[in-house]
Amino acid sequence: MIISRVSPFTGKVNTMDLPITEEQIARWKHGALAQDVWPDLTPSQREFFISGCTDEDWETYMTGAFEEEEDIE
Repeated sequence: MIISRVSPFTGKVNTMDLPITEEQIARWKHGALAQDVWPDLTPSQREFFISGCTDEDWETYMTGAFEEEEDIE
């Protein structure tokens, strides 16, 4: 299934083809844990589905590799 999500860091729409079903999505929406619903997905794939974060987002924005520029007035 083609899943599109907006990155919370970049605002960019990213798309991933994930081997998931509507039934699984419904189970997750009703409270099942993602790792229980999709044990065959990688942690990165599950994170993308849940939050929209890609591996690149994590590497750039969550590991300290990204430094915000100071505002110059």
